[in-house]
Amino acid sequence: MGFRQGVLLATTCFLFGVLLACFAIDYRVLFEPLTDEVVQDGFQYYRTFYNAPLGIKALLHGLIAVGVIAIITKIHRWDESAVFFDGGSLAAFVFATAMYITVTIPAIRTVVTPVEGVDTREDQIEALRVLSAGNTLIIVLLGGVLALQGGQEWARRLETRELAKIAAEEAKKIEGVKKDQ
Repeated sequence: MGFRQGVLLATTCFLFGVLLACFAIDYRVLFEPLTDEVVQDGFQYYRTFYNAPLGIKALLHGLIAVGVIAIITKIHRWDESAVFFDGGSLAAFVFATAMYITVTIPAIRTVVTPVEGVDTREDQIEALRVLSAGNTLIIVLLGGVLALQGGQEWARRLETRELAKIAAEEAKKIEGVKKDQ
C-alpha cells in the first residue's frame, strides 16, 4: 500500500468513525418508535455537535478535502486499477461530500437553529429524520470507498502473485531449453 492510499484510508476511516458515533442517535431516530425522549436526545446530541469549537469543524472539513485530494492523486496514474477502483472511490466520496453539503448541513441548522416563525417543531423533527437518513447513506458510501480500496489492494496482490508464477514458469522453460542444447 502506498502513501496516497494510506492517506485516503486514514481520512475515510476517520470520517466513517465520526458518522458511526452519530449512528447511535441516528439508529434510534430511524428504526425505533419516535418518542419525545428520542427526539430530545437527537436535538441535544446534534446541538452539541453543531456548537463544537471551530477547530473541530475545521478538522472535519479539512479531512474531507484531504480525502478528495488523495483520491485525485491516486487516479492520476490512470491505469485500469485507477480507472475502476479509484474512479469508483472518487464517485462515492464526491457523492458523500455532496450529501454532506446539501443534506447534513441544512438539516443540522434546522434542528439546532430553527428560523423563528418558519420552522415548527414538526419541521425540526423531520429535519432530524432527514439528517439521520443522510448520515446513514454517507456511511454506506464511505463503506463503499473502503471496500473499493480493499478490492484494489487485493487485485494488486493477486496480479503480483500471478505475474510471479508466470515468470517462474518462463524461467523453467528457459532452463529446460538450455539443458536440451
